[in-house]
Amino acid sequence: MTNFPDIRISALTLWRVPLTSHETYYMASGKTCATVDSMVLRIDTDTGLSGWGEVCPIPHYLPAYARGVAPALEELAPVLIGSNPVGVEALMTACRSHLQGHRYAQSAIDIALWDLTGKACGVPVYTLLGGRQCSDLPLYHSITCIDPDEMARMAQEAIASGMRQIQVKLGADDDWQADVCRLKKVREAVGGGALVYGDWNCGATRLDATRVGRAVADLDLMLEQPCATLEECAAVRAATGLPMKLDENAHDMATLLKAYELGCMDAVALKLSKFGGITELRRARDLCLHFGAKMCVEDTWGSDIATAAALHVAAATPPGSIMNVCDLSGYVTPRLDPEAPSRNNGRLAPPQGPGLGVWPNADDLGDPVLSLAA
Repeated sequence: MTNFPDIRISALTLWRVPLTSHETYYMASGKTCATVDSMVLRIDTDTGLSGWGEVCPIPHYLPAYARGVAPALEELAPVLIGSNPVGVEALMTACRSHLQGHRYAQSAIDIALWDLTGKACGVPVYTLLGGRQCSDLPLYHSITCIDPDEMARMAQEAIASGMRQIQVKLGADDDWQADVCRLKKVREAVGGGALVYGDWNCGATRLDATRVGRAVADLDLMLEQPCATLEECAAVRAATGLPMKLDENAHDMATLLKAYELGCMDAVALKLSKFGGITELRRARDLCLHFGAKMCVEDTWGSDIATAAALHVAAATPPGSIMNVCDLSGYVTPRLDPEAPSRNNGRLAPPQGPGLGVWPNADDLGDPVLSLAA
């Protein structure tokens, strides 16, 4: 049995880092993603080891907001400081007991604790999760909801770079016929073989989503989260015959169970900050493995830390169950670790080295918004 040193958490430091998208993302219901604050957490220990976490909630996307992380961290500081970070689940159980809910804030803590545990053990996080099952992972490329011809051009560029999966944002102009045009033009532009799916981010009515789905039912397409409820999504799937990927409605074990029972979870986005970090995402992954649902393992938004955390979970998952991952850090500037892996021919490998394998430079992050120490 390996004996680990008696490591204790000595300090918590939080930064707010604005991330600017290379392209402004226009989505249904007036949602946009241009510059979004990412909250970057470093957990220090009395041995000199540090772990990094990140959470970046998109405004109006979920019940989460970036500036809520600091007060949650202050509330949890008495639980964290002085505790041994090795053995994440026990400490996160104590955190969830002390502060119920606030999964997005707890996600950054959970990720940092996994990073610390991997560093203390001298192994990558995917080793702690059961071992690496693939060398790299398929990516999808997300296209903002703008003019259909411009979206088709973007899709062609993505395919030329090696991407084989294209997410088409829909509903920004509340025009179902324009959404039909978007899907048809992108499908034609990328040719056969590539996976194309239209994403409303909950912003469509059941009627409009059904009209769009029926208008493109002869094409090889998938729909993503058209409506605000699982029941509506299931009705759209039944009416159109098109496979369905869930996103916003998949946020805990109960919603995954319900979606499976309703028959509308052909694929599902598992996002770190919705579930509360790697610990709970692993449980959701295992349930999806049992159900046979394809998985997109990612987070709401972020840079290299969030990307790395999702990649470690995906790399420790049977490859046949992974639909795709997302290189969040490839969509934004600045990058938190410019040396972290980047997309290569439509795929992305998890970082190497102990823990998450990413190494942000605190000097590049600006002044902390919160510093707590023993």
